[in-house]
Formats: sequence, structure tokens, C-alpha cells
Amino acid sequence: MAILLGSIADDYTGASDLANTLTKNGLRTVQTVGIPDPSLALPDVDAVVVSLKIRSIQASDAVTAATNAERWLRQRGAGHVLYKICSTFDSTDAGNIGPVTEALSEAAGGGVVLVTPAFPETGRTVYLGHLFVGGQPLNESPLKDHPLNPMHDANLMRVLTRQSRNAVGLLDLTTITAGPGAVKARLDAFRTAGCTAVIADAIFERDLETLGEVALETPVSTGASGLGLGLARALVRSGRISSGGATTADAVRPVGGLSVIVAGSCSKATLHQLDIAERSMPVLRLDPERLLAGPDEIAAAISWAGERISAGPVVVAASAAPETVSRLQSLYGREASGHAIETATSIITAELVERGVRRLVIAGGETSGAAVDRLAIPAFLIGPEIAPGVPVLRTIGNAQGDMLLALKSGNFGGEDFFTAALAVMH
Repeated sequence: MAILLGSIADDYTGASDLANTLTKNGLRTVQTVGIPDPSLALPDVDAVVVSLKIRSIQASDAVTAATNAERWLRQRGAGHVLYKICSTFDSTDAGNIGPVTEALSEAAGGGVVLVTPAFPETGRTVYLGHLFVGGQPLNESPLKDHPLNPMHDANLMRVLTRQSRNAVGLLDLTTITAGPGAVKARLDAFRTAGCTAVIADAIFERDLETLGEVALETPVSTGASGLGLGLARALVRSGRISSGGATTADAVRPVGGLSVIVAGSCSKATLHQLDIAERSMPVLRLDPERLLAGPDEIAAAISWAGERISAGPVVVAASAAPETVSRLQSLYGREASGHAIETATSIITAELVERGVRRLVIAGGETSGAAVDRLAIPAFLIGPEIAPGVPVLRTIGNAQGDMLLALKSGNFGGEDFFTAALAVMH
């Protein structure tokens, strides 16, 4: 299998968001979970997105995982590798965006890396190096309070500089609107000045198209799915995309089986989606503190869902209001409390799959990652879009047989997302 575009995503929901964007813009795409086993037969595609869980881990571990994935992608023909990050630019304050970006650049022979989390379709824009969410500076928006990686600085130049060994430049909107030639000339100047990374402004999709055209001529870029849009469109315009191979229709062939929704995200959007879902299906709201206390809450949840799933979809939610999350983190620690809840929801998910669930919707990036890992799913074929950033995923090569999944980042989807997802997953 020879591919044109490779990507390394720092979490699983972000990976499916990017894979969805690439597919919508003309690239046949597969999402793998880590570097796949050599025995796994992947379909003929244009792009591969390697899903990792490296957003919040130690920077040195993130660098090792990312450079291993980059090497695997290059061996399969990828001329350009996109390091896919969250559109809120969140990770730890000491990394991992800066260290991974610099390591990928060094692995590819050096040069300046274009960096932008802009994705206008989802309200993320960058102007003069500052990140805006729906017109609000990031640090004034509701998205500033991520439970693991809060973001209280909208100045991406400042954020990335704290994480980087080398200088960080700013590619301003005026230069970008002047076209690819002006952008390339500015990048040459940054390279001479010793910059490794350049934060790029982007307000409109046409800005991303310009950035994608320029980035495609370099070995590495860093950004959210918006930059993936620019890269995909540049590849299509180049005429290098072939026909045939895997299609989105292949991903939604019926699988039968039972349906369940598992939510771990504590975002405002997911909490509202749970309220709406409760009007049409049974919803079990777990007690996060009891989950942390021992296995009884897990066993009770499995029993509750097991008694009901044969009659229709059910929801099991460990999501909690921000004040509850803050209290638990102060009692048990941020990392320990998060890990315990992710482990609990993954155990519940795996047990319900053993009982016949084949259509699975998961809300929350960390929740999704923990569940997919426990199920040992090696890869996904990308299906049609359910909501912006969330496609149907069909499993490839997993022991449980064909399954359909939707992995939803906490803030994604409309209020009826859960019912909409199940309606697409026949």
C-alpha cells in the first residue's frame, strides 16, 4: 500500500475528525489505532491517519511515539506528514505540540513547519497569532476549561514558544492573502532566522487552501483538521488522487447487533446532548465518585444496561458537571481521577460488546481512546459524516467482527447527536 498523505493524531476522536475531513475533500482514508500489525491488510487508500494518545503524556514519550509513526508512514510512501492537534491547541503547558513538531521536523531533515489550529467550519480562527473560538479569544471561551488541559492563553506564539527550543515565527494574514508565493518567501526568511515553527493565521477556508498548497511541498506540518482540508484540496488539485479502492459506502454496510452510547465527556455540549437523549431512550448517569471508590458501580452499570439493550439503545454516562469534576480532581488528583473514569467506562463498553453490541457511540476523547484500546480495534474505514468532525467508522480486523462506531469529541455535534448517529449506523 502506497499512500500520498500521512497523519499522526494526538488522540482518537481528533483522528476521526481529520479522517472525516480528508474523506469529505476527496481522499480515500483509513484511520489506524497506533502502528498496525504487519499482518493487518489495509484497503487501498490515499491517506492514513495514525491515532495515538499522546496529547497529555510526558513529552519524551510523545516524541518517541510520534517519530515511530512518522517512520512507518514514510515507509509507505507518505511525502507529507501532518501532526494533527486539537483545534483548541491544548496539551500540557510544557508540550507536547512544540517537542513533537520539532522532532518530526528533525526526522524529516529540518525546515520550517507551518502550524495552525484554525478550522473556520467549527468556529476556530487564528488572527495575529491569537486563537478565537466563535469570535471569542480562546481564554474567554467556554472551551478554556478542558478538564485535563485547560487553555488560558489565546496567544499561540507565546504558548508554542514556551514548548519549543527554537524561535517561533508568525505568518500573518496579510502575507497569506497575498498567495502561495508570498508565503514561501516569508518561510524562507523564517528559515534563515532560525525558526523551526511558524504560527499561521487563517480566517477563511481559502486561507487554509493557500497554507495546504505550500505545506504540501514541505515534509511536515502541524494543525487541526482545517489544515487537513487545505492539504487534501491541494492533493486533489495536483491530480495525484487515483480512483477506486475503499469508499464511504463500504463503511456503512449493515452490521446488525445491539446499540449503546457511552459518554465520558464533561463538556457543556455533551451534557446537553445527554439531557435530550433522555427523552427518547434509557439513560444511566453513573456516580463518578462511586466509580473511583471501587468496582460496584461498574458491575451495576453492566447489569442495568444488560437488562435493557435488547429492547433498544441505551446510554451509560460518566459525564459530570464542571464543579463535580473539579471537586473529584482536588480529592483524587487530575490524572488519577481521569484515568479511573476512563478505565471504568472502557470496562463497561467491552462487557456490553461481549453481550452483542455492534453499534457503539462514544462521547469524549479520552473515553473513546480507552474504549478502543480495550476492544483492541486495529483500524477503521471512514464512512459518511454524522456531524461536522464526526464520521461513521467501520472496524477493520478486530476480533469481535464488523462494528460501526462514532467517536465524538466532547464539544462536537448538535443537541440530537446521539439519535442522529444511531440513525446513520444501520
